Amino acid sequence: MKRVVLITGASSGIGRAASELFLQNGWTVYAAARNAARLQLQAELGAVTAICDVCDDAQRRALFGRIMSEAGRLDVLVNNAGYGEYGPIECVTDEDAKRQMDVNVHALAQMAALAAPIMRAQGSGRIVNVTSAGGRATTGFGGWYHASKYAAEALTDALRMELRPFGVRVSAIEPGLVNTGWEKIAAENLVKAGTRTVYEKTCRSAAGILSGSVRFKGLTQPLTVAKKIYHAAAAKHPRPRYLFGFGGKALVVGKTLLPTAWYDALMLKLYGSATERFLEKT
Repeated sequence: MKRVVLITGASSGIGRAASELFLQNGWTVYAAARNAARLQLQAELGAVTAICDVCDDAQRRALFGRIMSEAGRLDVLVNNAGYGEYGPIECVTDEDAKRQMDVNVHALAQMAALAAPIMRAQGSGRIVNVTSAGGRATTGFGGWYHASKYAAEALTDALRMELRPFGVRVSAIEPGLVNTGWEKIAAENLVKAGTRTVYEKTCRSAAGILSGSVRFKGLTQPLTVAKKIYHAAAAKHPRPRYLFGFGGKALVVGKTLLPTAWYDALMLKLYGSATERFLEKT
């Protein structure tokens, strides 16, 4: 019997790479995303594609109902859908902040809540949450993004303890910077939030680092993340968390070992001193 995996955010980047990797290993793959056209490649490779906005409860429930009707089981849920809402805390709109938490936190929890009874009845299953190294260390101008990923880490830890007695294993995938196009969206959000504010120069400097990260030598590729996801899904003894990738371990180690003032100073230096220059003139 083929094992069955559901992957959210499967239309590009990490989700697409993971979908292809599971297909290559003989799994039945349900590749879910909001954009039908961008799922065409997975369909051509043999995935079962599904249009699903993870923030829509009716669509979530319909998707799980379809999987159980067609496949009769669900072995792995990969919660991959997510994005980065960057900008100074005081500048990110209430609507944008809520959307960030809805996608990265609430939807992740609700998808897991729908998968848990199925896996509990089977006596087995895996839930793999793609969080981030940014769920264990914070940078400036990413407060809402980091808040969402810290929350995703907490939910993952709780799920791991709650579901383990029923044979369900839960893992967090914590990559650093990955070459997926995520950085472009984060940079655009950062510039938008900072425009015509006291943070504008610093936001543009930070956005330049984010958008230019695709040129960094050794930047983590989506397939590398997909392989970690697959290990968490298929290994006999999956790890609780997988911290890896460009800048990820360095960020977390720095946050853990450095005095807070030193870590803050390092982040300020990384993003430039435009804010300090502004304050000196006022």
